[in-house]
Amino acid sequence: MHDSGKGVSRNEKPASRRVDWNDAGAFIAVARLGTLSGAAARLGVGIATLARRIERLEAAMGVPLFVRQQSGYRLTAEGKGLVPRAEALEAAAHAFASGVDDGQEMTGRIRLATAENLATRLILPALPRFRERYPGLAIDLVTDIPTANLQRRDADLAIRMVKPERGNLSFRRLGTLGYGLYASPGYLARRQSDRAMGDDGRDAFIAWGERQAHLPAARWVVAALDGREAALTTTSLHAQVVAAEAGLGLAVLPHLVARGTDLTCLEADIGVEQDIYLVIQTDLSRAPRVRALADFLGELVIERRDWLEAPRP
Repeated sequence: MHDSGKGVSRNEKPASRRVDWNDAGAFIAVARLGTLSGAAARLGVGIATLARRIERLEAAMGVPLFVRQQSGYRLTAEGKGLVPRAEALEAAAHAFASGVDDGQEMTGRIRLATAENLATRLILPALPRFRERYPGLAIDLVTDIPTANLQRRDADLAIRMVKPERGNLSFRRLGTLGYGLYASPGYLARRQSDRAMGDDGRDAFIAWGERQAHLPAARWVVAALDGREAALTTTSLHAQVVAAEAGLGLAVLPHLVARGTDLTCLEADIGVEQDIYLVIQTDLSRAPRVRALADFLGELVIERRDWLEAPRP
């Protein structure tokens, strides 16, 4: 009997299903945030809708993209391999939707990771200028991750004090964060009085906890103490500043942070400084939205170089 040709040969593979951009966008959101609830809130859709999109994408790709856990969604090896392609598609979609050339309007979100002190003293005060220039771009600022892992998609780009040693990352040195030795006027007055009364002249110091012992400032204080106990040990830069303002001792602080206080700089160059690096996922380095923020941050660090490197006049 002659075959009508309407069936599919057993040796043929069924046609692959098309991938809907909404499904790819859902994938990126879940990959970045790690939970359905967080990604659904970001995208403005229901959790059930988002779950269906992920399931539909996995069916289209023919592989599981996430491992479902109680704590959230974790990328599989196949999912990790898909992230760069999905983000390139996202960048292309943003460019297409807004007709973007570098100087034209852009839309989307950018996730920036940096240290708390750089965020509050340098970046946030300048962000209104960026928003005026690119009103369609929204920023997620991450300061609660000690060392944001761009490979793990904690952020799209980062301002770091540590040079990246490995990974698919692009980076450049922007400048230097300088440190000095600071004290409050009250501490200095008391020290002068004590020394006039025959005090041995050994200063009190505010030190860092064990978890921060690797910091250049922490190592400098340990050397200055020369085996003595610190007057106070803290685990945050904010606590260091407040303790110094309270007159508890000398503190090694970034000039940028000390500028907003009445602390006196006793030594401006103590050999403790940190390079500032702009780090971007290489896959995103050409994305217009990421490039726009990266260029702005680079310009900002150069513009504020004196603030970063030296104490206030």
